[in-house]
Amino acid sequence: MIKVEIDEGSGFCFGVVTAIHKAEEELAKGATLYCLGDIVHNSREVERLKSMGLITINHEEFKQLHNAKVLLRAHGEPPETYITAYKNNIEIIDATCPVVLRLQKRIRQGYLADSDEEKQIVIYGKSGHAEVLGLVGQTNGQAIIIENLEEAEKLDFSKDIRLYSQTTKSLDEFQEIVEYFKQHISPEATFEYYDTICRQVANRMPKLREFAATHDLIFFVSGKKSSNGKMLFEECLKVNANSHLIDNEKEIDPSLLQNVKSIGVCGATSTPKWLMEKIYNHIRTLIKE
Repeated sequence: MIKVEIDEGSGFCFGVVTAIHKAEEELAKGATLYCLGDIVHNSREVERLKSMGLITINHEEFKQLHNAKVLLRAHGEPPETYITAYKNNIEIIDATCPVVLRLQKRIRQGYLADSDEEKQIVIYGKSGHAEVLGLVGQTNGQAIIIENLEEAEKLDFSKDIRLYSQTTKSLDEFQEIVEYFKQHISPEATFEYYDTICRQVANRMPKLREFAATHDLIFFVSGKKSSNGKMLFEECLKVNANSHLIDNEKEIDPSLLQNVKSIGVCGATSTPKWLMEKIYNHIRTLIKE
């Protein structure tokens, strides 16, 4: 008998859960509700909420909107979004994750703290990611984004550096960058760093590695847009080469189920539990066949 198990630690983080609950509450009232960008980087969940009436719009469409109700997702938004909402009489349902909100305020305070034009505000994160765009907005577009250690090495170490991180980045990689900065910063310059990585996300990594290592076969469920999903899937691969990234049950290759005794199903912070359960049930059906 093949054992199939869903990882209890996988699924939506509290920030995403809150955003979805707020959307469902508003939609239940029967009002028209827009969402600025995909509420979560998972196409299945986006489709589910669309069927309930949620209308996803981009920033250009948002600028044209007037007298409407708009949900801001967990990733957060730059200050310009709130200014546009005020001008266009848009009611904001703000579902920005509290961890992201604290980070935005910290970056804003750091940016305004002193008028040192030489100071470099550096954000370790994914360029173009919704959260990062919101963070850069706190510095009027002045922040420097680095995606890895290689890009970090190109900074000017003769100038002051203030380092922050996107909340869902790897804690290990962030610490590597911190150590590199400490070693290379000029004696005439100052370096300060702020560990702003969400512990609910960071703490999942060791538990996920442990889960992946205990099974013969892993199906990691994640939307293709999820940067958190890509990072966590890589953690699975480190301990289990027989790990496969899938978006839905149709992507499961039945031949993979042969000659295995245990199968694990896990996912990203943007993966709904109902989708992992659907995949679990589909695997059980394939096994019976």
